[in-house]
Amino acid sequence: MNVNRTTIFRLRQHLHKTNRVSDRPRSGRPGCTTQRQDRNLVRNHMNNRFLSASASSRQTKGINNQLISANTVRRRLSTSGICARRPYIGPILTQRHRHQRTLWAQEHAA
Repeated sequence: MNVNRTTIFRLRQHLHKTNRVSDRPRSGRPGCTTQRQDRNLVRNHMNNRFLSASASSRQTKGINNQLISANTVRRRLSTSGICARRPYIGPILTQRHRHQRTLWAQEHAA
């Protein structure tokens, strides 16, 4: 399996102690926004779909009254399932247009 023996040994020990192999939560650096601010960010972006992350970061203050970065806003939105989309640029096609395009393609395919 191309895995070190000590890795397998440690995994077995951890499984024996905790009955699971997944890692325990780590302390890490504390976030610069609260859960309430994260919910407000998501709500603002759901209400105004054209609001950019940088504009939202300029409006939102963090825990210690510091401005948060646009990357923080992007991360908070992506964890809630919202990802950036570019608006469609092109002609708006009606049903009639689609039908005519299909007919044209069928004529010229043969």
